[in-house]
Parts: sequence; structure tokens; C-alpha cells
Amino acid sequence: MRKIYSLLILLTFIKVLSAQRIDDISFGADETLEVVTWNIERFPKNGETTMDYVVQVIETLNADVYALQEISDTTLFKQMAEGMEAYEWYFDRGWFGGLAYVYNKNTVEILDMYKIYDSQAYWKAFPRSPLVMEMRFGNENYIIINNHFKCCGDGILDVNSSNDEENRRLTASNLLKQYIDNNLENEKVIVVGDLNDILTDNSTNNVFQTFLDDTDNYQFTDLDIALGSNSDWSFPGWPSHLDHILITNELFDEFKNPGSSLQVIKVDDYLDGGLSEYDSNISDHRPVALKLLSNLHVGIDDPNQTVASMSSYPNPFKNKTTIAFTTVKADAEIVIFNLQGKKVDTLFVTKGKSSIIWNAEALATGVYLAKLIVNHKTISSGKIILI
Repeated sequence: MRKIYSLLILLTFIKVLSAQRIDDISFGADETLEVVTWNIERFPKNGETTMDYVVQVIETLNADVYALQEISDTTLFKQMAEGMEAYEWYFDRGWFGGLAYVYNKNTVEILDMYKIYDSQAYWKAFPRSPLVMEMRFGNENYIIINNHFKCCGDGILDVNSSNDEENRRLTASNLLKQYIDNNLENEKVIVVGDLNDILTDNSTNNVFQTFLDDTDNYQFTDLDIALGSNSDWSFPGWPSHLDHILITNELFDEFKNPGSSLQVIKVDDYLDGGLSEYDSNISDHRPVALKLLSNLHVGIDDPNQTVASMSSYPNPFKNKTTIAFTTVKADAEIVIFNLQGKKVDTLFVTKGKSSIIWNAEALATGVYLAKLIVNHKTISSGKIILI
């Protein structure tokens, strides 16, 4: 009996040592931008217990931006968000659960926050109006569009019925693409959210076909997840994969970087009660997380891209300034942006050059960002002040 008792104690001790906890989750890093989309079902699903879990997940993941859906209790959400010292928040109330952002105030600078398609004419397609965040991370501008599409349906797309759930999601997808194509050309756009449908339907019933057909300009970063094992999907209760992160072609190279990744964060694996505990206390959706290593952090050691720094003189300047850099070993360009992230000028640099004059007489005074781009990669950047 004593041996059995000792064995039980040993097995319990081993289980305690080997058990994973939420604190063991690792994701965020200083050099990467992390964007997480997470439907926190009817937040808070279990009062302050949910709040405690959500805070722990957010702080442990250490991501830069969390795009949240289905926030039901405004008061408790604000109470939770204000209790996280490293983060700021933005909340937009909705009829069927609000959309929100929680973002790291030390790494993210908010440039603008607004809704699109919020008039009554679009309520069928968007029962919750998309919430847009324009932000700066490092020296790069990004635009994130947070969504929560209409739920449910029978999996069959009825294009002749405006009340058909699949048709409403199809209309939402088409409108989103139309908005990005018409208004956000050349911007780094990340579309996130609980889009309430799967990526793997046949083309006849696929509500995302407009994006899937345009592979030159759009990519679902989580397509491999959707095509893979259902144990990794974002909605384990069905199971299905409903939460997606879509990027525009301005981010394709960044996503290809070895330091970039996309994963579903299986928080339930870190709970003693597994999926049952997660579903009872947190949500029926898992977080989906994108990590992007900016091209500012890669390519400098390439023999064709030996640029280590860039400067300009005079700076500040009145009409013209000379932008200097290490001699480029390939044709390059310097692209000038204003602080709103809009491109205002492009200077073409031929192989062997180490400087170029920028004439800004036609531009308004202010601060501009110059980026030296070689072989489609940003190698160096710097601020220039026009007075």
C-alpha cells in the first residue's frame, strides 16, 4: 500500500511539473508586429473570471494589437482594459456585440480610428460596421480593419435572397474589397475578424471568392490552417475555421520572411480543464495571431543591399535637400511619405550612386519619411523636415 501511495504522489508531482499554463504561451517579440483577432464570446462570458483569463492571455501573448469582437458589457470591458498598464483601448458599441481594439501603447501609434459602411443601407451586409485602425509601428504605417460578419446559414449561397446569411457575407466581402481597392491602394492593409464562414467552400458557395480569385493583391494568411487538421481550427466546438486574417500585396514579402508566422493560439491546451474550461469561462473562439517581420529588419546583409544608414543635409531644409546613403550596388528608389503614410514623391537611384537631391518646393511644410528601397525591400529610412 505504501508503494502505491508513493507512486500516486510521484505521478501527481510529475503532472504538476509538466502541466502547461497560460503563462507558458510564447508569441510576441520586440522586432515583429503582432496582430491578434479574437471573438471573446458575449464578453464577459463568466463575469470577472472571464476578465482575469482574458487579461492573462493578452499580457502573455504580448502582441501589439488585439482586434476583438462580441464585447457585450461595455463597463466591464473598460474596467478590464484600463487595468492593463501597457495597453490602451478603443471600443465601438454594436447592436449585436461591439468591436474593440486593445493595443500596446509603447509600440503602436494610432493615426486614426473610424467606421466604414455604417449607414443603414449597409446593415444587411454589416450588422456590425467594420472598425478601421490606422496606425504606425516602427517606421511603417498599417491599416487594420476589424470585422464581425453575419453568422449562421446552411452553407449554400443564395445570390437571389438578400436575407440569405451566406449572401450577406458575400456582399460584405465584395464591399470590403471594393473599399480597399478604391481607397487604400499601396497601403499595408490587414483585414481581420470573425468572418463566420470557411475558406474552403467550392467557388459556387464561397463567400470569399472575390479575394481568393485576386491572388496578385490579396492573401489569406490562415489558408494553410483552414486546409489543415481541424484540431488547429479557430472554432473548435463545431469544428470549423471561421476567424481569418487577410493581407494586401504590400505585405506579401513581409509575410514570407522566416520570422513571420500565422497561428491559432490554442489557449485550451494550457488549461487543466482543456476545451471545456475554455468554452465555459472564456469563449467558443480561439485567438488567431499574425506575426510580421518588417523588411526594415531583413536584407541588410545581402551583398546587393549593403546599406547601413541614410541621412540628409540640410535637415531641416527649405526647398531642396541632399539625401545620402551607402553606395547602392543595384538600382534603387527613395520613396517619400508624409506622416499620414501617403506617398508624395519617388526618386530613382541608379547603381553606384550614394546621394540624390530631393526638390520639395511644391510640398507643404512638415515632417516626411524617406525610405530607401532596393529589390523591393526597405533597407533604410529617416525623417526629413521641410520648413
